[in-house]
Amino acid sequence: MAMIIDNVNKIRANIARVCERIGRDPNEIIVVGISKYTDANSIRSAVEVGIVHIGENRVQDARAKFDELGSDIQMVKHLVGHLQSNKAKSAVEVFDLIESVDSPKLARLINTHAGNIGKVQDILIQVNVAQEDQKSGLHPDQVDEMVKLVMELEHVRIRGLMTMAPFTEDKGIVRDCFRGLADIFARVKQMTAEHERSDCVWLSMGMSGDYETALEEGSNMVRIGRAIFHGE
Repeated sequence: MAMIIDNVNKIRANIARVCERIGRDPNEIIVVGISKYTDANSIRSAVEVGIVHIGENRVQDARAKFDELGSDIQMVKHLVGHLQSNKAKSAVEVFDLIESVDSPKLARLINTHAGNIGKVQDILIQVNVAQEDQKSGLHPDQVDEMVKLVMELEHVRIRGLMTMAPFTEDKGIVRDCFRGLADIFARVKQMTAEHERSDCVWLSMGMSGDYETALEEGSNMVRIGRAIFHGE
């Protein structure tokens, strides 16, 4: 618990420092604690110090941890990993926000399963800005058509966009990736502004090693695992 408190305080101080330098309000930044390599007790500790957004990569692992925590722990549950079609039903049952929607087929499946339980599922559209073969996500040129499709789905609500930067030491490449998604995000906000089921407010980009750069390029949702739970 003490280690997690120290780590969270360091992250908040870093966010505050970056935001002060670039003229942003640190209170607008959501920190999602990525708990895929930790246990339910560590999640509980993080929530108790204010990390109320918790992200998991796998549906089955998340369900087990969340069930162990029980209903007394109030948190916003994110799915951040690639979602296979055969796991869509379970994902809708478990998660408040699915950040990794990357195909029309998956969006339609989520809509069907959400409708079956009377839910409107919040999603982020994942964009493969760097166009890396090993990463999931839509090609940037496919985003507009995807947005139009999702706006027709009754049980899905677009809340924003997500990307993962390339794993590289070249900060210029990372910055270009984040800047590219920020440009797409601005366009999508305009596209969805008058839509009754869209509330496009979240730009999810930045992880433990690059979240400061992401903040500089407009991110308001950072996904941090190692730096919270392991102090790396």
